[in-house]
Amino acid sequence: MKSQGAGVAAGVREIDEYLKLGEVELSERIVEAKRKLGSRVMILGHHYQRDDVICHADLTGDSFKLAQMASRRPEADYIVFCGVHFMAESADILSGAHQQVILPDLAAGCSMADMARLEQVETAWEQLHELGIDSILPITYMNSAANIKAFCGRHDGVVCTSSNAAPLFDWAFKQKEKLFFFPDEHLGRNTGVKFGIPLDRMAVWDPRLELGGNTPEQLENAKIILWKGFCSVHGRFQERHVDDRRAEHPGIKILVHPECRYEVVAKSDLNGSTENIIKTINEAPAGSKWAIGTELNLVNRLANRHPDKLITLLAPDLCMCATMFRIAPENLLWSLENLVDGNVVNQIKVDDETAKYARIALDRMLEIQ
Repeated sequence: MKSQGAGVAAGVREIDEYLKLGEVELSERIVEAKRKLGSRVMILGHHYQRDDVICHADLTGDSFKLAQMASRRPEADYIVFCGVHFMAESADILSGAHQQVILPDLAAGCSMADMARLEQVETAWEQLHELGIDSILPITYMNSAANIKAFCGRHDGVVCTSSNAAPLFDWAFKQKEKLFFFPDEHLGRNTGVKFGIPLDRMAVWDPRLELGGNTPEQLENAKIILWKGFCSVHGRFQERHVDDRRAEHPGIKILVHPECRYEVVAKSDLNGSTENIIKTINEAPAGSKWAIGTELNLVNRLANRHPDKLITLLAPDLCMCATMFRIAPENLLWSLENLVDGNVVNQIKVDDETAKYARIALDRMLEIQ
């Protein structure tokens, strides 16, 4: 394969040769590869990414913010996304036709996104309509596969983020009587509560069971039907962690992500998206104390940036995004040096039909929020 401005392609480099390199050499060669590629490459780093990778990112942010920023940099032929698979898909959907999106390790997925497969969602949709539940609108969280976003685009639905879920729920209830929210039941429940929906008007749909494990009456009574899915990081925080941190540090503020369980969010002082968490800590006064319920790498980074504040992880055990951690300096260097050679490896490409309808759902979100 020949890449624009890259010269004649050499054989694809093997990842194994990079696994033997030391930390210093890896970093120096990443810097050199970026220099050779210049403005033709842009490296995106998600907030949950490990420090030895994110230090090489040109832009950092949450998944949707990064995908948007990539679309505003048309001079970049290559977008190297240090995140997980669904994020790279979103970047491909929103980027220009000439841009190629690369995920340094194809094994960097998202367990939550994998919990809602298209065939499962389509089956659930059919069963709901067979019950006569027609006034229902699908909403998918950004943390979902491109074909799930496309499903929402086809059925007048929308994509949401953790920061704009409430206004999108407001919009959706003006269109239909019920919402079908996937794949994260906790974000859906926490948003529904903020919107004033009582817990007994929310049903949980388990795709392994007939009618999602509900009676027809439960589904008819529900204002929101929540997919049975969760984040493997945020789902680990418990009520006892809140109690323990308060006992350990009197006066501490509890700040959590809305992907946490409802009981944890209800006990916290504040909850908000990743960007909101960063903003809150940045603006907090010196001497303030915070226990944060989100991914380990981000919490550690905030603690290092703000030594004048006490910042600790809400749970004492490890809460790291293991799939995000798969992208290491070795993977990043391997993908960059292959680009220098003229080889595009691990390209993420969403087919045109899926991208068309996923883009409709994403654009609808931008119009509403």
